[in-house]
Amino acid sequence: MNTSYTSYEYYDYPDWSDSRGATKPPAEVILPCDPTVDDKLFHICISAISLVVMLILIVLARQRNPSHRKGVTDLFSPVNFLNQTQRKGLTAAVFGVLFCELSVVVLSPNPLPFVQDPSFGHRELWKILALFYYPALYYPLLASGTLRSKAAYVLGSLLSWVHLGVLIWQKAECPKTPQIYKFYALFASLPQMAGLVFLSLHYPLLLLKSQKEASTTETSDAAEGLDSSYYKDYVKKILKKIPSKTSTSSTDKPKLSKRLSDTLKAYIYTPEEVFRIPILLAASVLVSFIAIYQMTLLLVSAFVPTLHIVRAGVDEDIAFLLAGFNIHLSDDRAEVVKIVVYYMWCVEVCYLSAMTLSCLISLVMLMRSMVLHRSNLKALYRGGVNDVHSRLKASRPSRSALVCWMGFTSYQAALICIGMVIQTIVFFICLLFAVFLLIIPILHGQNLILFNMLKSTWPYWLTLLSVLVIPHVAAKLAFIKTDAGTRDLDNRSALFLLTYLLFLVNVLVGAFLGAWRLVVTALYNIIHLGRMDISLLNRGAEPFDPGYSCYVQYLRIEVNQSHPVMKAFCWLLLQSVRRDCSAVKKMCDAEEGIQLVGQEKWQARSSSARRARARWLLLLTLVNNPTLVGSRKPFHKPGSEGLVNGTLSHASAAANAAIAAEPSGKDGGKDSETPRPSDTTRPPSKTHLV
Repeated sequence: MNTSYTSYEYYDYPDWSDSRGATKPPAEVILPCDPTVDDKLFHICISAISLVVMLILIVLARQRNPSHRKGVTDLFSPVNFLNQTQRKGLTAAVFGVLFCELSVVVLSPNPLPFVQDPSFGHRELWKILALFYYPALYYPLLASGTLRSKAAYVLGSLLSWVHLGVLIWQKAECPKTPQIYKFYALFASLPQMAGLVFLSLHYPLLLLKSQKEASTTETSDAAEGLDSSYYKDYVKKILKKIPSKTSTSSTDKPKLSKRLSDTLKAYIYTPEEVFRIPILLAASVLVSFIAIYQMTLLLVSAFVPTLHIVRAGVDEDIAFLLAGFNIHLSDDRAEVVKIVVYYMWCVEVCYLSAMTLSCLISLVMLMRSMVLHRSNLKALYRGGVNDVHSRLKASRPSRSALVCWMGFTSYQAALICIGMVIQTIVFFICLLFAVFLLIIPILHGQNLILFNMLKSTWPYWLTLLSVLVIPHVAAKLAFIKTDAGTRDLDNRSALFLLTYLLFLVNVLVGAFLGAWRLVVTALYNIIHLGRMDISLLNRGAEPFDPGYSCYVQYLRIEVNQSHPVMKAFCWLLLQSVRRDCSAVKKMCDAEEGIQLVGQEKWQARSSSARRARARWLLLLTLVNNPTLVGSRKPFHKPGSEGLVNGTLSHASAAANAAIAAEPSGKDGGKDSETPRPSDTTRPPSKTHLV
């Protein structure tokens, strides 16, 4: 949003004429523009407004949940915006708007709006402060959607309208700025405008929706999350019986249409009704799309306008310059100008083609990553830990996992930006090589440098081709025999002799294969550099890949904290507790004259069997699901037949089954938490779920 760029200098070409008398127009000079809404004054006002909005949200959160303690802990009431039950679109839009401010911080001479024209020595310090200022500025926009109250929606609507209105006003008054390219600031702010437009429309829609629905003032976020139908639908989906398909022969190859559809499904993410990607992952996907757009705009704006200026300034003096390097394109200087302009146009086409190819590859890789995100999460949900990482033994949280979870979205955006820069450079060099050494020499029949090199080394290439062809032909005709539908080796003596004769020649082939292997490995790593869901190293060296290790640690936290089956199980437990409490309350109201001693006996008799059965089912759930083993409370003194490393022995299972069924006997009125002398393998009385 900063539009004052006074420290940039641009060249102004004076009016001059070439030898033919043609007058060239001077280059356009873009002067710094100061909009009516001053950037410094706006940020002072909007910072004060954001602070007031945040204080109001804290008061609303305290009124909504009076059980919170007053003090510092109450300041964190409206910050639960990354919970699975929150709205993904709102959170992703704010993350996208915040990412667009990064270009202002990095490229602007005044990164902090409160400080105008800072000295060069303190500019880096202001940039660091700006990296913390902009998240604090846009935080109320994100926190307004977490309280689910009408007042918060009104505040979010007003705040988003102010940001959008001022941004559109500034860009309408100053569409051109002397920053890289005259329209770069305008094009760079388009994703930011789109995000603010979404917020400006989304908050009023939430306000209208909240007016139609019945408002509940004291509903906690945990209850809202567990009462969501998503977890119940997910459990129903995985327990649903899958219809058996007609068996087909394994040797039958699928049709071409089937293979094409499977390939498209592997690269196109289609939402599923009973599966939701985590909210932080949704924000990461949107930020990645914005990163691709911003990097494409930056790379094109920084190179193409410069090529246009240089190409427009080429005159007949370029012939004398090339003659100084002993380059003679033609005797006619006008023809030399045409050739140089044509070559520069080819360079521009190569650069734009490389930039387009890099952008398309980044988009394809991002869509492929979304599909793999879903498959990896499903694998971890069903306990397939080794399907994602060979050394990931459990999903329990750790300090490094939390750090990776916090920085996953930022790391993903940074890797995409770096990957696009490297891809553009490599593809540009490859296209220049192909155009100037292959295409142009073939079209014009001149400067056949590469072809002359190949002509002088034709014996090596002929030998290489022969060595590659002869073993394949001999293997097909002489060394493999088919008998009764099976294949086996034949003519072993001739095979050994040919292997010995081709030993030295295969050394030359190995040199070619080594170079080709290096090229293929480099291209593969460059193309997949922006992806964190796959490792650029082999299976045994995956822990040394920081990007992939960060992704795996991120998945550990997501699965540990938002497992759909665990949430559905907790919801069932809460429902049973609520039913018991309501039944007890109704009985107490109906029998108002019953003594308190009688009530305690009745509650003990009715709940002992149910309590034992619930604990037994909880134990089986924690044992049979490997992803939940790290979430239960460990045994301090396990017996020989107890739980060891998440496994349950048959003897322990039989003993605990007998204990669970025992309350129906004469000791059924006793408290099930009372330990018995022989009960050494009984489940713990308290199980901790995270």
